Amino acid sequence: MKNILKIDLNPNRIFGLDVLRALAILFVVAGHGTYLMPKTISKYVKFFIFDGVSIFFVLSGFLIGGILIKILKENIIDSKLVINFWIRRWFRTLPNFFLILITLILLNIIFNDNFSIYSKKLYFIFSQNLFSKPPHFFPEAWSLSVEEWFYLLIPIIIYILIKIFKISIDNSVLFTAFGIIISITLFRYFRFDTLTIDDISTWDRTLRKQVFTRLDSLMYGVIGAYIFFHFKNFWYKYRILFLILGITLFVSMKLNLLSTTRFGLYHCVFSFSITSLATLFLIPYLSCLKKGKGFLFKTITYISLVSYSMYLINLTIVQKWILGNIDWTLIQDFNGYAFLIIRYFLYWILTVTISILIYKYFEIPTMNLRDKIKVK
Repeated sequence: MKNILKIDLNPNRIFGLDVLRALAILFVVAGHGTYLMPKTISKYVKFFIFDGVSIFFVLSGFLIGGILIKILKENIIDSKLVINFWIRRWFRTLPNFFLILITLILLNIIFNDNFSIYSKKLYFIFSQNLFSKPPHFFPEAWSLSVEEWFYLLIPIIIYILIKIFKISIDNSVLFTAFGIIISITLFRYFRFDTLTIDDISTWDRTLRKQVFTRLDSLMYGVIGAYIFFHFKNFWYKYRILFLILGITLFVSMKLNLLSTTRFGLYHCVFSFSITSLATLFLIPYLSCLKKGKGFLFKTITYISLVSYSMYLINLTIVQKWILGNIDWTLIQDFNGYAFLIIRYFLYWILTVTISILIYKYFEIPTMNLRDKIKVK
């Protein structure tokens, strides 16, 4: 059993970024885990949970932005370069996503008489939440749409600026990043100004979980990648100061020090920007933590590696389809507290175990195919 779950660890991984990725997925899974708790307990747990998805967005923007800048600097810029970039990204993200999506569709076809597969077609092109509220089916998919449209659009925009408008690589990256940040922020303001947003559900599904209200979050990471690429001395010199600023912003947001109006201008328009900035400020320090050791290091690295699978399965697969179909009557009759504790810990155990299996036996083999497929 131990060998079945064993994952080989790459010694070249940056431990600090694994810490950030692990924290992000732990926040997500812990947040979804509050659905399994009584409200009297969950309200206290939620206080210690931050927006893991926003952290993922900025980290992804930083890593992918860095890759994009590097390949633009080191290669002849043509359409093949863009296509090969897409191939590598899509072999990293699409197989897992479609595995879970198709599994959920099949489960619903078999067990749900009212299920309509036709209504799920937009999931296959990541368009179920472009400008509209994400459907309740496979709700985790909303953030994958944001990521995939980032992968698709950003290289195209930068390519057009470089090849057609003859703008330099550096200026094209900056123009794209700041242009999208400004545009999306203005779009959120338009939404805030024209819609009635007075409850958490409307805020969540109208502003937080749509592609064209959240694309800017990844661009903060791209700006970080640009600074890292061109101003490494500045990046490392002020890493402690940035770390303090980042932590201060996160604490200020959690304590509501930045706004007293729950669904006012700050929460509806600028809170997403502040979260992105706070995350970006953590990266200079964390990117300096190259190595780790011991049990904690291995645990964090494991969680980081399987974080994508954990994100995809923890809510709909584990909570709804596995835990939701277990007959808990015997345990509930014996002891209600035992039921809550067992169900909660089983949620974590199943999420981590299944994710390791998916990562090792599906994600890695499919991801390795990208090295064999290249447009020449």
